Amino acid sequence: MAAYMPQTENPSPAIYIPREWSDAADSIAYDSNTSPPPIAFICGAKNCGKTTFSRHLVNVLLQRYKKVAYLDTDVGQPEFTAPGFLSLTVVDTLTPDLTIPCLKTPKRCYFFGDVSSKRDPTAYLKYITTLYDYYRKEYYMFNESESPGRTELPLIVNTPGWVKGIGYDILVDMLKYITPTHVVKINISFEKKNLPAGAFWLDNFEGVDVNLIEISSARQDSFNRSVLVQKDARLLRDLRIMAYFRQCFPSDLNITIIKELAQALAAYPPYQVPISSIKIRHLYCQVPRSEIFYSLNATIVGLAISSDASENLPHCVGLGIVRGIDTLKGLLYVITPVPPGILEKVDLFLQGFIQIPTCLLQVQGCMSPYMSANVLPTS
Repeated sequence: MAAYMPQTENPSPAIYIPREWSDAADSIAYDSNTSPPPIAFICGAKNCGKTTFSRHLVNVLLQRYKKVAYLDTDVGQPEFTAPGFLSLTVVDTLTPDLTIPCLKTPKRCYFFGDVSSKRDPTAYLKYITTLYDYYRKEYYMFNESESPGRTELPLIVNTPGWVKGIGYDILVDMLKYITPTHVVKINISFEKKNLPAGAFWLDNFEGVDVNLIEISSARQDSFNRSVLVQKDARLLRDLRIMAYFRQCFPSDLNITIIKELAQALAAYPPYQVPISSIKIRHLYCQVPRSEIFYSLNATIVGLAISSDASENLPHCVGLGIVRGIDTLKGLLYVITPVPPGILEKVDLFLQGFIQIPTCLLQVQGCMSPYMSANVLPTS
């Protein structure tokens, strides 16, 4: 068996990692047992640096472990998927630039269909607990005699910045269910926006030994410049959706601006999907049968496999743009980067509130390229 050679991290030139952050990451990676591996839960207010710290922690853990599991619970700005997903991803390579997110194929993925958990907190928590259960089953604490060759993986749980009201209640429920070995709480200078001090999720009578690490948000780089700025959440979501559908094309194809991507997608031959092979589920509204195809046309849908379900939650393999619908021919026309071999297993379209970026719809000389003129109501 070949020895594992740890990789060396080259810190991103545009990001300054404070000593406090480095010490926190090192303590999680090296001051804990390899079996069971650490489970690190990262939390804090919006724009405090949770994602940047999580990326740094992935890199540090990869110097001790071959792979790291990553449970992404931020449906608005997820780390490895398009918006609207909750996912468990296994990472085996260093992140070379902590400022740039990258898309990866998750091991398990569910389509929540909105950019905030407030749409349906109960369903949101159900997805998260199911993903965590999957991690426990597949990647955490094995009996070597029963599971030879399987590797235990550390877990990073990245969370959204909604930490007040219902968002706080959801965070507490997540912490109680996951029971992490380490909780990293990132504080900002505006105290009122921070989470409560101490192990806020534990009831008074609980005498649990908690590795609580409180760090301050990194406000400056090595040149004393701010690195945490107010984000344009909608723009970031649109960019991530565009990056996702950019995968429809070879990486060496010259697509450098939004207009070029819009034109390429408008000209892209869609897959023809028989209507009879697909069920349609509207996640947050009821649509009359006669209006189903009107509501589906020119929208983004989650592509799911109902047979690959855990606790009646269908595994989602990606996103598709419903380019058009021809009810006379019984066909849906779908644009997606999902490979054909996986796409042919898809039998369920999930429609939520993830929208096509407006800039992809406004292409000069190509008005409403995703609207089909031959969509008819069902009889």
